[in-house]
Amino acid sequence: MNIYPDNSIILAPLSGHSDMPYRNSARRFGCRFAFTEMIDAGSLVFGNEKALRYLDKSPADSDWLGAQLVGSEVDVLSKATQILNRHDFSVIDFNLGCPAPKVSRKGEGAALGQKLEEALRAFEAIKKEAAVPVTAKIRILDEKDAASTVRLAKALEDAGAEALTVHGRIKSAFYSGPVFHDIISAVRSELHIQVIANGGVMGHPDYLKIKDKTGCDCVMVARGAMGNPWLFRELQDFENYQPPSAEELAEEMKRHVYENIEYYGETLALKVSRKTILDYMRGRGFAGCLKKNVSFLIKKEDFDSFVDEVKIGQYARAMKSAGRIPGIEIYSERSVSGRG
Repeated sequence: MNIYPDNSIILAPLSGHSDMPYRNSARRFGCRFAFTEMIDAGSLVFGNEKALRYLDKSPADSDWLGAQLVGSEVDVLSKATQILNRHDFSVIDFNLGCPAPKVSRKGEGAALGQKLEEALRAFEAIKKEAAVPVTAKIRILDEKDAASTVRLAKALEDAGAEALTVHGRIKSAFYSGPVFHDIISAVRSELHIQVIANGGVMGHPDYLKIKDKTGCDCVMVARGAMGNPWLFRELQDFENYQPPSAEELAEEMKRHVYENIEYYGETLALKVSRKTILDYMRGRGFAGCLKKNVSFLIKKEDFDSFVDEVKIGQYARAMKSAGRIPGIEIYSERSVSGRG
């Protein structure tokens, strides 16, 4: 039985982004399937406050929320899984694809994915303890030859993975450059479990391309949704989709940041929100001087004034002078920014 219905669009676990307010924003625009931020197994086991906070849920998460775990030590992964069992997640996903140096240096994430036997031992430790389905997320291992990636994927399937997400870039490419759809397609052809395609989906054309080239029904979106929760509406109902107006953009940004304030407290929230605000503004024609002001937002009143400026900013003026909503230009600019 498949984990996801056909044609599902899944929000990736994004380290530093996929907290509860971020997921709430995405869900307002049609996201059903979402994950926690990547949870470090050791931090969870040793009671790290930040790791424990990743377990928080909002009412909007009650329908479906997956937890993603990263680590390499069998005993620690077992204990971390036992903790996750107490929080009623829909699935536990094992990260074998994160390319970040702080993860790779510990032999975890994508670095562990390059070591087949060690990766399997770690996955099996989670599978043995999990009370819910266990999935995995990997990266392709070779851009020219699918054999090594297929070998890893089949081994995970044999170990009990109930779905597999494949990011179509190698570890050293991080999140930029071409996505190798043919490698994802080869994995899908060889596996009997559900394969989810991931990488480079910034808008509807990318979505159609990755589905066509890989043969995967389900797609995971990641950086394309940062500052753009409307992506879910665009991908699910493109014929009726209109990009947000300047006022709609500002109001959703405001609601997102206000939820951050409620969740983290004003001082921390406005620090956390700086990257979020810039994501909302990226690729939408706002003046650089307005973006620079984000660094000086330290109080809620500062942010309120800033939102008023966003409503009448360059994005709004561009729409007014053009007499239309520049949807294609917005997303084409985002697509070349190296975030996919």
